Amino acid sequence: MARVTVKTLRQLHEQVIACDRCDRLRTYCGEVARAKRRAFAEWDYWGKPVPGFGDPNAWLWIIGLAPAAHGANRTGRIFTGDRSGDFLFAALHRSDLANQPTSVRADDGLKLTGCYISATARCAPPANKPTPGEVGACADYLDTEWRLLKRKRVILALGKIAWDATLALASRNGIGLPRPRPIFGHGATFRLSPHLALVGSYHVSQQNTFTGKLTHQMFDQVLNGAKALAGD
Repeated sequence: MARVTVKTLRQLHEQVIACDRCDRLRTYCGEVARAKRRAFAEWDYWGKPVPGFGDPNAWLWIIGLAPAAHGANRTGRIFTGDRSGDFLFAALHRSDLANQPTSVRADDGLKLTGCYISATARCAPPANKPTPGEVGACADYLDTEWRLLKRKRVILALGKIAWDATLALASRNGIGLPRPRPIFGHGATFRLSPHLALVGSYHVSQQNTFTGKLTHQMFDQVLNGAKALAGD
C-alpha cells in the first residue's frame, strides 16, 4: 500500500478522493451512488472517498466514524446532507465555530473557524460499520492530518471507534499511553500531552440524537469543555 507523503491538506484531500484501497467500500459506495435514494433521485451522487473539511489552523479536530451513504457519499463533504450533520453543524454554529447552522451541499457557503472535521474511514461502509481492516487502511490519512494540523489543541472523538482510533493515532505519533488505555465515555477527557487533549462524545447519529441519548445541551457542554481545555 502506498503511504501518504504530502505537504498540504489540499494535497491530502486529492489523495483521499483518488483512494481505491478497500474493494468492499468502493463497490458499496458506487452501488449506492447508482441506485440512489428516491428523495435524492435528481442528485449526481459523489460516490468517492470523502476528505476532511475545515480550518487548516484549527484548534479543534473532530473525528467521526465514516461518511453516510446518502449524506457525505452523496454530497462529497463530511457530515453534509444528513441528520447527523444537521445536529453537528447547528452545535458548531452555536459555539461560533461555523458561520451557519446548516450543511446541505458542498457549495452552500459553510465555513468553519478553528475547527476541522474528518473520520476514521473515508468511504461510506455497509450498515455504517467499517471493518477494523478498513479503518486501518485509512490510518495514515489520520497520521497526515495529525502532522498538518499543527495548531490542534483538542481532538473530539465521536463514538468509541473514533476514540480508539485516536488513541492508536496518538500512539503511532509518539504519545505514550497508560495501561489500561483510557476508556471511552460521553464527556470523557484524557490529556495526550501538555498541549493536546482528547475528549469523547456519543456520536451525533440519529440513533443517539433521536432517542435522547445525546441532546443538544449535552453536546454543547462537550464543546464548551473542549474550549476550556484549549484555553488552559
